[in-house]
Amino acid sequence: MEKIAFVMTLLPGHEVEYKKRHDEIWPELVEALKSAGVSDYSIFYEQSSNKLFAVLKRSTGHTMEQLPLQAIVKKWWGYMADIMQTNSDNSPVVEPIKLVFHLE
Repeated sequence: MEKIAFVMTLLPGHEVEYKKRHDEIWPELVEALKSAGVSDYSIFYEQSSNKLFAVLKRSTGHTMEQLPLQAIVKKWWGYMADIMQTNSDNSPVVEPIKLVFHLE
């Protein structure tokens, strides 16, 4: 199992809507993530910067790189594009975070 983290940016004033959409996450999207080897996925919100901090675990042999090719993922990106910073294909602008300390 590998743990990774990244940040995304929420557009100002959309924290409640972002949480609502994730509280109602589509079962098909959850299945796609789990099938790709993703587990223990959390997203935190930092209000002063509008940053979304995400951390997840992915299994050895994961297929996360295939997720952007799936229709359900593209549909989710389109659904979320109005409330967060996105690329031209509606994928979220993601900034990887480098691990510098871990305590188990």
